[in-house]
Amino acid sequence: MRLTSFLAALSFITALLLPPLARAGEGHDHGDAAPAATGPALPRFAAVSDSFELVGVLNGKQIALYLDRAADNAPVTDAQIELEIGGTKFKAEKHEDAYEVVLAAAPKPGVLPITATVTAGKEVDLLAGELDLHEEAHADEAAHVHSWKEYAGWAAAALAVLTVLIFIGRRLAASRQRRAGAAA
Repeated sequence: MRLTSFLAALSFITALLLPPLARAGEGHDHGDAAPAATGPALPRFAAVSDSFELVGVLNGKQIALYLDRAADNAPVTDAQIELEIGGTKFKAEKHEDAYEVVLAAAPKPGVLPITATVTAGKEVDLLAGELDLHEEAHADEAAHVHSWKEYAGWAAAALAVLTVLIFIGRRLAASRQRRAGAAA
């Protein structure tokens, strides 16, 4: 009976302590959770008209522009794009599958009005949008990573609890034996 009580207590403590420690490592969990973004998304803006859809992605001082036809979402590769950002005009240059504008300096946080004049063949269209830039509140903080020291602390705590339980179990067993011996 003593062994059964001890094993029950040990199972109970193990059930309490193991869930925080038994986590799947990187690449070993097979859940249905969608992958999460690993970093901050780059600021972007969109401007739409009846003929065109323009998306701009800001990366520092560089803006990548993607121009598509609104009707069928086909990329427009032969256009001339002129951007006006906060009162300053820039002419976009064609690069592979996108257009590119390089600013003199990275824009400051705030909402910037953007106007794009698109000329594609005989079509000329004016598109408007806004680029909303925020200051990152916690950009310099790194995500919490569990180190081996943290796991060692959990293991030490589990070992201490196990030792205390064994000590208490032996004391209880000894007092039962004394009571059983005194009754006989």
